[in-house]
Amino acid sequence: MPRRVLGLATVLITVVGAAACGSSDSGEGGSSPSGGGGTTTVKVGIIPIVDVAPLYLGQRKGFFSSRGIKLEMVSAQGGAAIIPGVVSGQFQFGFSNTTSLMLAQVKGVPVKSVANGAASNGKVGGDVTGLMVGKDSAVKSAKDLAGRTVAVNTLQNIGDTTVRESVRQAGGDPAEVKFVEVAFDQMPAALDDGRVDAAWMGEPAQTIAKTQGARVVASPFAETDPNLTVATYFTSTQLTQQNPDLVEKFTEAMTESLRYASSHPDEARQVLTTYTKISGDVLKNLTLPSWPEQVDMASLEKLAALSEKDGLFGDKKPDLDALF
Repeated sequence: MPRRVLGLATVLITVVGAAACGSSDSGEGGSSPSGGGGTTTVKVGIIPIVDVAPLYLGQRKGFFSSRGIKLEMVSAQGGAAIIPGVVSGQFQFGFSNTTSLMLAQVKGVPVKSVANGAASNGKVGGDVTGLMVGKDSAVKSAKDLAGRTVAVNTLQNIGDTTVRESVRQAGGDPAEVKFVEVAFDQMPAALDDGRVDAAWMGEPAQTIAKTQGARVVASPFAETDPNLTVATYFTSTQLTQQNPDLVEKFTEAMTESLRYASSHPDEARQVLTTYTKISGDVLKNLTLPSWPEQVDMASLEKLAALSEKDGLFGDKKPDLDALF
C-alpha cells in the first residue's frame, strides 16, 4: 500500500510539471464549435459504470452534437488515473470522484470541475454503492471490518474515505481496516473467491455480487451524507483559459444530459447496454444514482473534513469554491 500511495503522489507531481511547461495544442481538440459550425472531437476519460449513463444518453439525444461536439469516451479504472490524462491533454474532459479532485488540487494539479456527475440517492441499504460481504461472512456490520481486508477501486479515495466513516458510525475503528485495490468489474469474483473480506462496489458490480449471494452491510455514500456529490466532470484550468467556449458548451450539454437522465430513468438504464455488458435481470435490478444538475457544497465540505481527518491532504486544505 505505501508503494501505491507514493506512486500516486509521483504521478500528480509529474502532471504538475508537465502542465507548467504547457503545450501549444493541449486540449484544443480540433476545430472550434463556434464560428462556422465546425465540429470538435472531444475525448472524455470515464469509468464504465452506471454513474456516467447521462453522458452516453446525452450523446444519443444529440445534446452534444447540437453544440458542435463529437464525443469520444475512453475508459479508465478510476478518477486518479483520469486526472493526469486530462491535465496532459490526452483527454479534454474527465469524470472523477470528488475526493480525487480535491487531492489533485492540494497537490497543485491545475483542474477545474465544470459539471456535476453523480450523487448518492440517499438510501441506506439501497444506494448506488454498497459495502458487501460474502453470503457466509461473519461480518454483520461495518464495525466488524476491523482487521479485515476491504477492496476499493483506487486507494486514498472516496471509497476508503466513506467506508471509514461507515465503520466509525458503526462504532468500529477505521484505522484497523486494511484496504486493497481491485477494479470494480473484478470485485464480485474477488469477494466470491474469498480473496477479500469485503468489497466496496458500485453498479453493476453490486447487483452481480448479489446474484452470488453477497450482502450489503453498509452504504458508505448515503451514510456519509444522503446528498453526497460523488463525482463531477472536470477539465484542466489550461483548457478553461484557452478554449472557454468549448468548456461552456460541454457544460451546457452535460447539464442538459443530467436533467434528461433524471426525468427519464428507464432510458438512462437502457443506455448502459451501449457501453457495458449489462443485460437481463442485472440491467433490470441495478440501482441508479441521483443525477442532480448542481453539486451539493455542504456534502463536499463534509467529505473534505473526513479526508482531512484521515490525513489524505497532509497539511493543506482544498479550496472547494475554486475547484467546484
